[in-house]
Amino acid sequence: MQTLNRNPLLRRSLLCSAAALAVAGFAPLAQAQQYPNKPITMVVPYPPGGSNDSFARQIAKELGDVLKQSVIVENRPGASGNTGTGQVAKAQADGYTLVAVSSSMTTNSAVQTKMPFDPVKSFAPVAMFARGPFIVAVNNDFAARTPAELISAVKANPGKFNYASSGTGSVNHFATELLRSMAPGFDITHVPYKGQGPAVTDVIGNQVQLMISSGPSILPMVRNGKLRAIGITSLQPSPVAPDLTPMAAAVPGYEFDLWWGLLAPAGTPAPIVNQLNQAVNQILASPQIKANFLREGALTSSISPQQFGEVIQKDVERWKKLAKDRNIVAD
Repeated sequence: MQTLNRNPLLRRSLLCSAAALAVAGFAPLAQAQQYPNKPITMVVPYPPGGSNDSFARQIAKELGDVLKQSVIVENRPGASGNTGTGQVAKAQADGYTLVAVSSSMTTNSAVQTKMPFDPVKSFAPVAMFARGPFIVAVNNDFAARTPAELISAVKANPGKFNYASSGTGSVNHFATELLRSMAPGFDITHVPYKGQGPAVTDVIGNQVQLMISSGPSILPMVRNGKLRAIGITSLQPSPVAPDLTPMAAAVPGYEFDLWWGLLAPAGTPAPIVNQLNQAVNQILASPQIKANFLREGALTSSISPQQFGEVIQKDVERWKKLAKDRNIVAD
């Protein structure tokens, strides 16, 4: 202590260092207290028009009103969503660059060995927007009309029927392989397509007999009589299609749903993440938003950032195991 008192230069240096550390420690807090003071960019890593884009734009519009700041939606498609998502992973962690993703991010990570980001470590989960079950649909010439009849028909004709997906490693590929893994003897051949449209077209034309996919992509074809819905992938009957029987009635425990949500780059200050989470959850409580999402086959889901992170972690582990067990590899 005497040495310090006798050395003014040393004392001044230590005081300056302490002050610098204090400023550094309070910087994230100060940043959060001022947030947001400029426009926020919400990246959609897919082309315009899909569910990711639709949900993101609805949330962005309302989020701008809640935060009193512009929220700009930018579509940055490519590499099955990896391009735009990877760009956000590398963005500054200040809350001004966010990405609207879906659970396809976790199925991608199960089959792609060279992802430009880690779905768990590269992001700070912000908020989930919604969850939605898939619809199990068949060609109109297919005899089955219930989950039990579908399972029985395929088991009675092993290898005879085909199912479509929008690509190897896609969410509907995983949904069908999960069903196959839980229903021994459900021997049906996978036919991957390059996109949802061609797959649906060939189910309608009876080139393939079955497809499990999201409500928005299947239900319009069911309603106009081009396809027949067999069941739904929620454990219980769902408001998305209340007249459909859960597949779990024939395959106990079977459940598959798609989720949509918002991520920030890893390291984004917790106060900013929590502020965004509260704002999104406030938006999701709106009856109008609930009705809009339901029309697109999804139910709003208000959870904490921590809970959202647990969903992502669980899905990554679950789909990696299924990919290994069912030998699902990227094209």
